[in-house]
Amino acid sequence: MNQSPIRFCLNKMVSLIIVVVILSSFSSIHAQSVIKGKVIDKITKEPLEAALVTNTQTFNNTITDKEGNFTLKNIHSKDSVAVYFIGYQSQKIKVITDNVVIELEKGLIDLKTVIITNHSNNLISSKTLSSLDLNMQPVKSAQDMLRLVPGLFIAQHQGGGKAEQIFLRGFDADHGTDINVSVDGLPVNLVSQAHGQGYADLHFLIPETIAGYDFGKGPYYTNKGDFTTAGYVAYNTINVLDKNMFKIEGGQFNTARAVLMMNLLSDKAKSKGQNAFIAGEAMYSDGGPFTVPQHFHRYNLLGKFNTNIGNSKLSVSLSTLDSKWRAAGEIPNRAEAEGYINSRFGAIDSAQGGYTTRTNANIKLTSKLNNFIWENQAFYSHCYFDLISNFTFYYADPVNGDEFGQHEMRDIYGYKSSVSHQSFSGAATLTSNAGIGIRYDHTYPSWLSHTLHGNTILNYIQLGNINEANEYVYADETIESGKWLFNAGLRFDAFNFNYFNTAPLTDTAAKIYIGKNTSQSSAILSPKINIQYTVDQQTQLYLKMGKGFHSNDARVVIANQGYQILPAAYGADLGINWKPAPRLYFNAALWYLYLQQEFTYGADFGDESVEPGGRTQRMGVDVSARYQLTDWLFMNMNVDVANPRDLDAVKGQNYLPLAPRFTSTGGVYYRFKNGWNGGISYRYMHDRPANEDYTLTALGYFVTDLTANYTKRKYEISLAIENLFNQQWNEAQFEYISRLKHETAPVDEVSYTPGVPFFAKLKLAVFF
Repeated sequence: MNQSPIRFCLNKMVSLIIVVVILSSFSSIHAQSVIKGKVIDKITKEPLEAALVTNTQTFNNTITDKEGNFTLKNIHSKDSVAVYFIGYQSQKIKVITDNVVIELEKGLIDLKTVIITNHSNNLISSKTLSSLDLNMQPVKSAQDMLRLVPGLFIAQHQGGGKAEQIFLRGFDADHGTDINVSVDGLPVNLVSQAHGQGYADLHFLIPETIAGYDFGKGPYYTNKGDFTTAGYVAYNTINVLDKNMFKIEGGQFNTARAVLMMNLLSDKAKSKGQNAFIAGEAMYSDGGPFTVPQHFHRYNLLGKFNTNIGNSKLSVSLSTLDSKWRAAGEIPNRAEAEGYINSRFGAIDSAQGGYTTRTNANIKLTSKLNNFIWENQAFYSHCYFDLISNFTFYYADPVNGDEFGQHEMRDIYGYKSSVSHQSFSGAATLTSNAGIGIRYDHTYPSWLSHTLHGNTILNYIQLGNINEANEYVYADETIESGKWLFNAGLRFDAFNFNYFNTAPLTDTAAKIYIGKNTSQSSAILSPKINIQYTVDQQTQLYLKMGKGFHSNDARVVIANQGYQILPAAYGADLGINWKPAPRLYFNAALWYLYLQQEFTYGADFGDESVEPGGRTQRMGVDVSARYQLTDWLFMNMNVDVANPRDLDAVKGQNYLPLAPRFTSTGGVYYRFKNGWNGGISYRYMHDRPANEDYTLTALGYFVTDLTANYTKRKYEISLAIENLFNQQWNEAQFEYISRLKHETAPVDEVSYTPGVPFFAKLKLAVFF
């Protein structure tokens, strides 16, 4: 690039602001009576985004923005306004003055108050489903937050500290290759990570600090970039504690956990708009009935400070994670049958395990300037990762074994800025959004090595330093008019990859990169078009179309000299939101996705890890239903069907290994006014191919969990049971050509990590 990334971003930001101002100048409010106001939580005074504000006489409605603000058209002094927000008591007020502040109190869920509206929150994201699920289902861990996304499955296959394997919409997305994950706008995915592209480790997120989450499936969102092919998940942490809390947990397998959350500022400071809290988590577990205890520990700390500065709000957060564990790893099916290990919870290589840390700093300034909302965010992360694995045992090296280590140390620097503006032109509402940003990853070093006993490096397979930058700019416009909503956007991403091989010339890595240019660059344009038609307050149809991408690993990019640096994904959804009954909410979509290059990983031990995959396509059906049987009893169900195929392989050999084809989740949940709440839930994954010709099968499973809580103003007592019926199941499964120490020839078969058996935990939380 001829100009620096910072100057590039500044120039584009100025251009975007000018574009948004010009777009907004075309629209104004003509001969209409309007009121502006804000919806907040009564206790914390925090703004409530996506609250529904309705004129009870005309039924004209709008929703609140990120700062809780709303503008309601065609309103008169004699009209009244009703405000609805899931998990809060609805409120009706007479229109008295402009700039009204409406305070809502938390209350029971009532699906009758969920109204299908012609606003962008139904089209661009899935806030209705996420709000319902977060209020109905007790969340036991940060990993459970991922499971709340309909159709999303996870698997932990090497100790509790490693990022989960993610499955969504016919993708085995590895640890995040095809799903964009963020927390408070901070990117979680790690590019060119030592273990896998897009590695998304959410373990730094304390579940009790989660205020809400948003998700979307497919590549249809202009503000979401790299890895947004199957979809995205975005979490928000709380800004204000409504009360202090201390929680302790204890359960089987020597499991213990403690959480403390405390406000740091006085009530006087809060009255001035200042809030600060600190949250800490410590946990230990042997990790289950494994013959080699995992000795898994994790420590988390989060501090957050918020203050008002004129018309702006400043939020500063710091967090850190420290985690260490041992792991049994994947076990070949034959190992137990032949007596090589004494149970399915045995270990073949007891040196497996890992150690990881991540420290984050996040600063966000949100300003309201003449009907514009301008957000500026800067972030920094320092990550350390160390992992020992052994999948093939004595296949590649019959003498020393195939154990390998993966290691990296990384700094991430980032800045992003966005502006949004809502205006009116006649009966139409126009919403303009634009943004720009830069992310820079410096990894020093990153290595893949052949190891012995977890502490001796025999040789390097890869060793080097990685510098990777992503600069982006986007803009979209949404027009709401009558029953129609149109959204069109365009995103531009530019990448620069640098990989400096530092392995000795005698090692394998040197052979790959000798004579290769150490720097490659590329850019991609991603258009998006979304259309929504709202028949009435019970029925809504939508069409989404868009282009997305996932970036390739820098080592792959350099090794292949820039071949398919940014393979594109093209998708389309045709869907419906439907309320056939007052307390029944239904969502369904037919979808299609074409991917220019599938990221498939062979054995991590060897040169094949740098080979790109081929073209793939997926099509399927997603169905979600939420039903409130009574004031206190709820049900939900998600069914997801996919048909993933490799387009460059002949029929019969074109299956995508481990890609889910049929999954379902659901449950029954209760919430009484006297404090009792909880539920029973299931998750089901059907059998799926473990290799390209489906001669090997990854076995499906059906697992049921139970939670029961007794919640009062000062305390909560809880029981959580995983795998209630003690089913034998395999959580993670892979095809490996492996050889055990006594075998004379390798065997191609499925290896697995056993799923947790019956596992009960008791919890006590005290609020003060």
